[in-house]
Amino acid sequence: MKNCIFVSVLIAGFFSLVPKEASAELPDGFVYLKDVDSSIQVDVRYATANNFVGKKVDGYRAKKIIISRRAAEALVKAQAELAKDGYSLKVFDAYRPQRAVSHFMRWVRDRKDQKTKAKYYPDIEKSTLAGGGYISGKSSHSRGSTVDLTLVKQGKGEVDMGTSFDYFGPESSHNSSKVSAEQKTNRQRLKSAMDGAGFYSYHKEWWHYTLRNEPFSRAFDFPVE
Repeated sequence: MKNCIFVSVLIAGFFSLVPKEASAELPDGFVYLKDVDSSIQVDVRYATANNFVGKKVDGYRAKKIIISRRAAEALVKAQAELAKDGYSLKVFDAYRPQRAVSHFMRWVRDRKDQKTKAKYYPDIEKSTLAGGGYISGKSSHSRGSTVDLTLVKQGKGEVDMGTSFDYFGPESSHNSSKVSAEQKTNRQRLKSAMDGAGFYSYHKEWWHYTLRNEPFSRAFDFPVE
């Protein structure tokens, strides 16, 4: 019995020494979304090569969603409302470092790099993305209260929104006539929940929402880690 107790103590001591996943210290007013509502799903595309740039984006050192506390609390409200009908939010991006925005602009200027065209901008010339309302040298994401997201139906995965996240084209517009009635209904379900929680939409991108009365007016550049 004494030996068993001794072994148990050794095991407990060993696991107490195993480092837990560390979170970086964030500026005041910012939080990790998982610490506020872990039921909201995340898919941090810019921390991988699965995005329109085709590679990991500058400033994304971890697959984590950082967001202003005020915007996170508003997302909790939207999540609770959607959960009544068996839906959940899935967040692709929230706070975006300014260095990531600068990376996007460098990518736009590299006309030779067309490897993601077929998937993300098949009917638009890359040279028009910066002036066409899709990519800019400044982003509301860098203020911390803008989110890119979609809906997930419990047990069935992402709902059909008509286009993928970050698809550059008129089909992504809220008012697009190129999507089906069901796809419009799905977009409206997300919009209604986000409107009710205090966000406003961007007309060219069904996934893009910014908190009304957001707490910060300046851009930040600390990394996502």
